[in-house]
This record gives sequence, structure tokens and C-alpha cells, in this order.
Amino acid sequence: MELYILRHGLAVDRADWKSSKDDERPLTDEGRKTTRRTTKALVALDLEFDRILSSPYVRAKDTAKIVARIIKPEEKVEFRDELAPNGNPEELTRVIASVHKPAQRVLIVGHEPYLSRYISVLLTGQTVSRVRLKKGGLCKLQISHLRFEACAILEWLVTPRQLTRIR
Repeated sequence: MELYILRHGLAVDRADWKSSKDDERPLTDEGRKTTRRTTKALVALDLEFDRILSSPYVRAKDTAKIVARIIKPEEKVEFRDELAPNGNPEELTRVIASVHKPAQRVLIVGHEPYLSRYISVLLTGQTVSRVRLKKGGLCKLQISHLRFEACAILEWLVTPRQLTRIR
């Protein structure tokens, strides 16, 4: 399985967000624009996903919807509480592994520091993160048998700036 891990795009700053509900904080115009540009780079790399899972928070949902719309318009995004900032990563692992027909390419979209810790567990078995995933950054892990422990090989980790330079 190829597991792609995408941090949501640039969102409205917490200090500027007038609502007390962080889960409703949206992408900025620049965040949407950059997400579209980085997704076009994924198209240039011939990437498609068998399954797309996203945090239910607005900024992650919008990021996932942009990716799905550009890469595979008929693809439905699954919104999962396990990918929220306070989600359960062990349960997320069960959700990803639970499909009857194993997905070959899965994209998950979420938040920091959750995603970096998840990557670290899959690489090393430890939650202490030595990974830095920028907003809009993407990581690719190769996994032969997904479990919530060291089971993955890091294929690559790229920043949104690096992605936008792919044509």
C-alpha cells in the first residue's frame, strides 16, 4: 500500500478567526490557490488515489475536496473523526486497513502535530516526531502490512513549494 499524508492548506489564522469553533476555520484564498497548484503537480506525477480520508474540520475538508475534484472528480471523500486533531490514530489505522478490497493508494488529509506523530509511529513505532510536515506538505509511505507500529518505509516528504515546481 502507498499511504499519502497531506497536511491541510493554509488556513485563516487563529488570532483572526472570530468564531470560537476551531473546527470551522477555513482555508484562506491563498490556501485554496496553493492547494490547487500542488494538486496539479500530483496530476503531473500521475497520482490517483483509491481512497481519500479527511478530518471533518473545514480546512481539511476543503483541502481534500480540492484534491478529489482535480484528481478524480467522481471520488468521494470520507470524513473521519479519527483524523481530527484529537482523533484516535490507532482507530484510524484500523479504518484504513478495514476495506474489503485493499486500497493500493490511500490519501489522508489532516492536521499537525497529529500527522507527524502518525508518520513517526508508522516509521519508528514511537510517537516522538522527528518529522516536520508543512501546511500543504505531502508525505509518501510504502507499507506492506499496515499496523499501528513501525511498518512503513519513507519514500518521500515534500513541501508545497517543492510540489508547485513540478510541471
